[in-house]
Amino acid sequence: MATTETADQADQANEAATGGCPDDLAYDVFARNCPSRDALKHITDRWGSLTLGALLDGTFRFNELRRRVDGVSEKMLSQTLHALERDGLVHREAQQTNPPRVDYALTPLGHQVARQLRALIDLVEDRMPQVLVARERYDAEHAAR
Repeated sequence: MATTETADQADQANEAATGGCPDDLAYDVFARNCPSRDALKHITDRWGSLTLGALLDGTFRFNELRRRVDGVSEKMLSQTLHALERDGLVHREAQQTNPPRVDYALTPLGHQVARQLRALIDLVEDRMPQVLVARERYDAEHAAR
């Protein structure tokens, strides 16, 4: 029994160290408690992906970024930037000027992630004619039911 208890304790310690991810992978986004799931959520939600994609074009002040990411509210952009900064994807630089100036830019990790997102964005934009045809076909088939 002592061996089983020790193995169970080791499993619990490993689970705690990896944020609830399985033993065979350091991180597994498919595991319920894995912290990679939260990071992926911040990156792939509507405002996160659009913010990262916009920042790939350069450094922006808050209102410039809000105009670039059309439709995002101040509150949502602020929450998104905080989450992305916490995840190490965005760097926030506050300058002591009058009025205060805050710039947002991608970190090296943020650049890597944003380049992958941009490739996905480009693919989706390039394939929109096919998506629209598929939507029309789906709607026509399901309207007949």
